[in-house]
Amino acid sequence: MKIKLNLRQVRLIIVITALLLLAGGIGFWLGGNRVLFPWQTGQSQVVIERRKPAEKQEIEFSLFWEVWDRLEESFIDKTALKPGEMVYGAIKGMVAALGDPYTVFLPPEENKQAKEDLGGSFEGVGIQLGFKDGNLAVIAPLSGMPAERAGVRAGDLILKIEDKETTVVILPEAVRLIRGPKGTTIKLTLLHEGESQPYEALITRETIIVPSVEAVFEDGVAHLKLMRFGERTNEEWDRAVEGIVSECQGVKVSGCQGVILDLRNNPGGYLTGSVFIASEFLDSGVVVIQELAKGTRETFSVNRQGKLTTLPLVVLVNNGSASASEIVAAALQEHGRAKIVGEPTFGKGTIQEAQDLTGGSGLHVTTARWLLPSGKSIDKKGLIPDNQIKDNPETEEDEQLEKALRILLQE
Repeated sequence: MKIKLNLRQVRLIIVITALLLLAGGIGFWLGGNRVLFPWQTGQSQVVIERRKPAEKQEIEFSLFWEVWDRLEESFIDKTALKPGEMVYGAIKGMVAALGDPYTVFLPPEENKQAKEDLGGSFEGVGIQLGFKDGNLAVIAPLSGMPAERAGVRAGDLILKIEDKETTVVILPEAVRLIRGPKGTTIKLTLLHEGESQPYEALITRETIIVPSVEAVFEDGVAHLKLMRFGERTNEEWDRAVEGIVSECQGVKVSGCQGVILDLRNNPGGYLTGSVFIASEFLDSGVVVIQELAKGTRETFSVNRQGKLTTLPLVVLVNNGSASASEIVAAALQEHGRAKIVGEPTFGKGTIQEAQDLTGGSGLHVTTARWLLPSGKSIDKKGLIPDNQIKDNPETEEDEQLEKALRILLQE
């Protein structure tokens, strides 16, 4: 009797959760801070009666209950009938049926891991994941982290995680499988872009602490490397820029030659962060346009007085540059503010709203597309650099960086 009672309660939870998701009444736009991956809590309160769905929603839940009851009655391993996990599995399946790899339901542990990404500290191998043509792929290996040391490159397809094929793995599950306690190992089967033979990488997990910004000033050139658009990015960026301004003021002869903004292997993050960074280099103008499902558009323009608006600028990108980093590079390119050097970018032109749900779970929903200031989209195509050049991993020289330096010093 006790088990029956729990399952009935679980049914009510499923009805409530399913109807909430179907009605689109979960969460809310998070103030004025519309972002690619925001983190705040929204709650909804509803009264639910178990009825057949309304007129146009010709959905019959009786089949769901029939399968639930038959599993309860017939499945051989009763210990595997875990109501909580079955509920999460049902919700995951409903969301996955939309066919969008970036719209996902996250159980509490996966939601926690996703938040850790933008917090900048977790235990794993140091790679950012995404999808290319429906295949699980490495957006970017983090600099100096275990995956990069093992030879993993931006654009690599991940064919297997241990012995699990990735053809049916959604993004949060892939993150969960790859992460783990430091000191443990994970085997990945990958395929380099443009190659036909896969390779295996056995990688030892470490504590990954990811700074957002690195700055180097040498021979009158400031090299600003931006790794992500996360929770601490704006603060770290301001400190780096203050350092550059101070260095420039201290150069007595030739002054500052210019800035190299390095967005290579930057997987993105907050949309508002991209506007903040672009505003450092632009006096005015549109940075990005957000297009909602109904076709309405919202324009995000330069919103502050930048300190680097007059220095010559070159931007470095590669196929690991995605999302918010593509927004920055595209805005600077379209406004004629910078030359773009490197390889075509990843091509992620959609925006996800992250919503916190009951019990610590979460829902990431693709709610909009972002467009260039001109109104064009680079989704699935990527941004094309003004100067296309590949970095040869077999050489110690950074060919893309050298090209950027030559462009700056010629101006």
